[in-house]
Amino acid sequence: MGVAKKTRKFAATKRVIGQRDARLKKNIVAEAEKQRQKKAKGDEVIREIPQMPSSLFFAHNTALQPPYRILVDTNFLSHTVHHKLPLLSTLMDTLYATCIPTITSCVMAELEKLGPKYRIALQIARDERWERLECDHKGTYADDCLVDRVMKQRIYLVATNDRDLKRRVRKVPGVPIVSVARGKYVIERYVHMTTNMTTGLVVWPLLMFTDDRMQTTGCAREMSLRGTTASTDLSWA
Repeated sequence: MGVAKKTRKFAATKRVIGQRDARLKKNIVAEAEKQRQKKAKGDEVIREIPQMPSSLFFAHNTALQPPYRILVDTNFLSHTVHHKLPLLSTLMDTLYATCIPTITSCVMAELEKLGPKYRIALQIARDERWERLECDHKGTYADDCLVDRVMKQRIYLVATNDRDLKRRVRKVPGVPIVSVARGKYVIERYVHMTTNMTTGLVVWPLLMFTDDRMQTTGCAREMSLRGTTASTDLSWA
């Protein structure tokens, strides 16, 4: 019986373990050190309390003074067009003061992307009487921009009908919300505070809710700015 010829192996290379293989000792030591640092970092309790603006008196924002600057959302403009409400005059009737509607560039971009269905809302937003704010963020998503602006500067009111945006703005103290409901503008989280210059007392009006609108009654409560005690007498105008 003849002997079988063996084919000579060519281009044969020796297999080696990769440098990132988990079986190498240096990789095992590095992974153990990484897990140890991660565990030590997780045990630390990091407490970060954001500094509140000095204009806040508890939940009341003393920086909100006429003329009011109102950040207008895309949803608010569409509801305004749907209910056939004039933007500026209805805002002034609601707040009883001069109002400056403010349109950001991301809100304008959203209206332009929505197409011809929102052409009337876009025409209202392009009015030269409104204040324009340029945005430096990427994209045209307006909710993050509006929340970021009211967090940095508590001088704005937010006009929106978006539920998610309302939920986010409610977490920011001292920022009122304007929305469209039942064919009119309604405002929430807004308490007007005036100072009596003769007595140096802060007058907080009591708000009465009716079917038509929220009215301010003549009943007011006065608190002294100098002391911690507050008078419980009610003065009728």
